Amino acid sequence: MVGERGRRLLDRVTAGIPAHENPVTHVSRLPERAARHEPWPEWAEPSVVAAFGAAGVEKPWRHQVDAASLAHAGTHVVVSTGTASGKSLAYQLPVLTALATDPRATALYLSPTKALGADQLRAVSSLDVTGVRAAAFDGDTPMTERDWVRAHANWVFSNPDMLHRGILSTHSRWTQFFRRLRYVVVDECHSYRGVFGSHVALLLRRLRRVAEHYGASPVFVLASATTASPASFATRLTGVQCSAVTDDASPRGARTVALWEPPLLDELTGENGAPVRRPAGVETARILTELVVEGARSLAFVRSRRSAELTALGARRLLSEVDPRLADTVAAYRSGYLPEERRALEQALLSGRLLGVATTNALELGVDIAGLDAVVLAGYPGTLASFWQQSGRAGRSGDEALVVFVARDDPLDTYLVHHPAALLERPVETAVLDPTNPYVLGPQLACAVAELPLTEPELETFGGEAARAVLADLAEEKLLRRRSSGWYWTSRDRPHGEVGIRGSGGDQIAVVEADSGRMLGTVDPGSACYSVHPGAVYLHQGSSYVVDELDLETGLALVHAEDPDWTTSPREIVDISVLSTEEQCRHGGVTVCLGEVAVTSQVVGYLRRRPSGEVLDHTPLDLPEQSLHTRAVWYTVSGGLLESPAGGGVGETAAGSANNEAVDGASRAETTSPATAEKDGTAAGSVASHGVGGQTGSEGASPAAGNPGRMGAVSASGQTAGAGSASPAAGGIDGTAAGAADRRAAGEPVGTGGASSAVGVTGEVSGDPAAGRGPGAGVEIGVAVGPVGTGGAGRAPGGAGLLPARVPGALHAAEHAAIGLLPLFATCDRWDIGGVSTAWHEDTGEATVFVHDGHPGGAGFADRGYAAIVPWLAATREAIVSCECPTGCPSCVQSPKCGNGNDPLDKAGAVAVLGAVLGALRQHGEQCGHDGT
Repeated sequence: MVGERGRRLLDRVTAGIPAHENPVTHVSRLPERAARHEPWPEWAEPSVVAAFGAAGVEKPWRHQVDAASLAHAGTHVVVSTGTASGKSLAYQLPVLTALATDPRATALYLSPTKALGADQLRAVSSLDVTGVRAAAFDGDTPMTERDWVRAHANWVFSNPDMLHRGILSTHSRWTQFFRRLRYVVVDECHSYRGVFGSHVALLLRRLRRVAEHYGASPVFVLASATTASPASFATRLTGVQCSAVTDDASPRGARTVALWEPPLLDELTGENGAPVRRPAGVETARILTELVVEGARSLAFVRSRRSAELTALGARRLLSEVDPRLADTVAAYRSGYLPEERRALEQALLSGRLLGVATTNALELGVDIAGLDAVVLAGYPGTLASFWQQSGRAGRSGDEALVVFVARDDPLDTYLVHHPAALLERPVETAVLDPTNPYVLGPQLACAVAELPLTEPELETFGGEAARAVLADLAEEKLLRRRSSGWYWTSRDRPHGEVGIRGSGGDQIAVVEADSGRMLGTVDPGSACYSVHPGAVYLHQGSSYVVDELDLETGLALVHAEDPDWTTSPREIVDISVLSTEEQCRHGGVTVCLGEVAVTSQVVGYLRRRPSGEVLDHTPLDLPEQSLHTRAVWYTVSGGLLESPAGGGVGETAAGSANNEAVDGASRAETTSPATAEKDGTAAGSVASHGVGGQTGSEGASPAAGNPGRMGAVSASGQTAGAGSASPAAGGIDGTAAGAADRRAAGEPVGTGGASSAVGVTGEVSGDPAAGRGPGAGVEIGVAVGPVGTGGAGRAPGGAGLLPARVPGALHAAEHAAIGLLPLFATCDRWDIGGVSTAWHEDTGEATVFVHDGHPGGAGFADRGYAAIVPWLAATREAIVSCECPTGCPSCVQSPKCGNGNDPLDKAGAVAVLGAVLGALRQHGEQCGHDGT
């Protein structure tokens, strides 16, 4: 039975929609959960217990006491429980007890976002425990206050970025603080994955090393959303053995979860005449409007800074038609705002003055917003952990609440709203990271040596042989010197300022209004060519601006105020070459490979689009080329397999054959689940934040253009983006020059000037990697797969039966869909990865489809794709087959990042190719561990 409150809100947002047009595809009710309390532990300081009592906490929950007691006893611990489960008390109790009873003790708190750090500082300060001097030390702390914090604060609230740039780099000024350091709190640690997580893992090792230099051995207390294998992840992150507390004893109100698929638009078509759905942002703005009219306090999570602005703007316009006073109760919240703007919005939200807020994942983590009635998610946030973290914002006060997941016009989102078990019943992923990635390890070791000479015994902490190889390279570059006692920094320049731990390259690009000189915000440099190129529309707090000039050397984007009725979408060209092949398995006419590649990309123009999706025109651009050395998974298909008829007699030459199979495939369906085999954390699991800008982590930071040299990663990385940037970075968009599509369709070579200058080279941009990659071990996802090209169960696999002219479009469509479905099997987002497909690649000599990571050195997504190749491609094929469109649309094979304008695309051909590939993998896969499960 659906909860009354949730049902009422759902009825409100669907009111007036005809029954036959109801966009809700599935409704579930998550039951409430009763609390389990424990007495306060005997070791807790009475004044601290009294302070919690005065704040309304009469008794702690069991998991809070368990985690706090382990920390008090000196055990490194991670508490991994759901949203609003009181994880803060689990570390506040031991830390406050230590500070109240030992005037010399100190503690350090680290959070991935400034908003969360400020919220936790407010909570601790409000307890007003005698002897506790808590203070913030982050990028918003005035310079005049920083000396006081260093000299007098005994609980410092900071973030990894400031720990890296402002504390460890000047640790001699923090001598007294480090000497007395008792606890290090790492909040929302599940967000430290991918490249960002790998940087933070090494940063925490640097922190432990500096603390030990001053005679301290702090206890690490980590807080995490529900995640798989929290103890092993926390151990990899900190480098010390951690125990886990996972039994959530907090109460939880019932929640109604509705899956929502926006309707198709009859009056409009997209690229190449494809059907399009109403944009998720437009749908979310309408839902948010209805919730505000109902008086429901609501958050709408969107995927980018621009979407946050557009969604809030759309809701305000609709509300102004109902009651102009309500328009002021809705706002946007994202990174890139100035500190005072963020603080004012947080206060307005906490006080209840704002009823609706459209936000990036900047408000996903930890900020205690009690009493929310509803949460709307505009698109899948990239990981299940983020999905449950965002949806957990609703009902935090114990009341019943509504969660609405609105699908974007995207293969993965469409798959999830029609396969609710893959979203609501699948175990949460394991966050994975790879501190041995040389592009991460190089700059981090440079910083470590610059802080303190590095000795031979310390190498194991930083990766053993991997660290030794990186140090040799740094010594060869004359940045440090090897002596008998260890490695010493010799360069005059300190490396810290050039190392961006969120993966971005260089300092932030300032967005400035040309007429007034007013600074509007910042964007990370890796995504600048994509998000603030000349002609781009830039949104800031509901106002729109058009970019006049982008100067990458001075870090300046000049804009003017303008309110156009269109938005901009960049277009790129991409080229890829194979540098090395680490793993390779042959499966009949199919070869699956994993290795290192070089991806070259360049923004060459942009499209102007109306909000409906209608394309107005294309404008060329001349921006610098960017290079990325990363990891990729790719498969090749022999010409014989592409051209030979399909086994089982399923012809794939008719455009409608994919849809025909969608009707009869159910009777021949198979169930597949992802491979459970997982390598250790340094290989298959190696992990990001695109933080590509926001990123994750917080929303992530875009990856820098890759520099092949290990130490080159120091100068190629840069300052973190704010918590809200979701603009993709340079990493490749489907890409070849204009007009290449026609030549591809005719089977003629397409010259892109690189290793993949061949027939039918296509690609999809990587960028905006926000979060790391997950192993997915033990996760089962039901995928119905009709055996096109496999000859059916028990029969020999057949070919795709394609004419040569159809091959480029078939591979291109298969590549797009595979990129869209990979996040089911890796803890990533579509913007974390890119792809290229070609009917002939000079490095492989065959038709090839590449999917590559969007970070220098790789973030582990390709490794996971290689390990789960069969279920991944099976889910990809199922998503294409199940789509109702006749020839391809954004819900199956079209990509929002396609630099070729989604042309050529052959939906039926993609089904045929994937059927032939899966048939070969299932027949021969056991030889290589790809057993077809």
